[in-house]
Amino acid sequence: MGSSLNKPELIVNGKRLDGRDFGELRPIKIEAGVLKNADGSAYLEWGNNKILAAVYGPREATPKHLADPGKAIIKCRYQMAPFSSLGEHNRTGPNRRATEISKVIREVFENVVITSDFPGSEIDIFIEILQGDGGTRAAGLTAASVALANAGIKMKDLVYAVSAGRIGDHVTLDFDMIEDNYSDADMPMAIAPRNNELLLLQMDGGLTIEQFDEAVKMAIGAGKTISALQRDALKRVYETKVSQ
Repeated sequence: MGSSLNKPELIVNGKRLDGRDFGELRPIKIEAGVLKNADGSAYLEWGNNKILAAVYGPREATPKHLADPGKAIIKCRYQMAPFSSLGEHNRTGPNRRATEISKVIREVFENVVITSDFPGSEIDIFIEILQGDGGTRAAGLTAASVALANAGIKMKDLVYAVSAGRIGDHVTLDFDMIEDNYSDADMPMAIAPRNNELLLLQMDGGLTIEQFDEAVKMAIGAGKTISALQRDALKRVYETKVSQ
């Protein structure tokens, strides 16, 4: 979030700069099974974000001393391509932000994947941000969930993620880059839709208890749309296989 100096007006005539209402998602498109050589994959467009997720495994854990005889270990690498945005990411190699996001996404899936079914193995999740425009951790996690399901890996639920926060006094859903940079609070969440369990909640900025409750309700409401798009992407893959 940016300083108040030179802060752009994010709400004009009761609308956000891109014309959306406060509780409105950007357009989302998801396609599953896009990479032939991965065990599971997904391509997602969320607003101007373009994201590729690939899953490999379960396969033998390497190095072997890291293997857990009782369950699979999960590895995750979230990375922004050097050409993905004009910001801090236009350099090669992981930075501190990418390392932190990789860790929190891995922890979400450690709570969702039924790792006890794959003892001694590892599951590798790769999330590549080809084009970034705010909310990339939520979009990347949403894509990775589809890729895991496409790989046939057993999970307790098909997780989605979305951010909500605050612009001035307005609780607002799904920030783009300029809103991400200049909003007053941003709260990415990952949610298991079956029982609306919160698996990830991070916050930058401040919300009152009432605003927090409204933001969570807004995210869960949007989750109905996101979950349907995830399921539809997976259905299309299997319907295509059946018809061939």
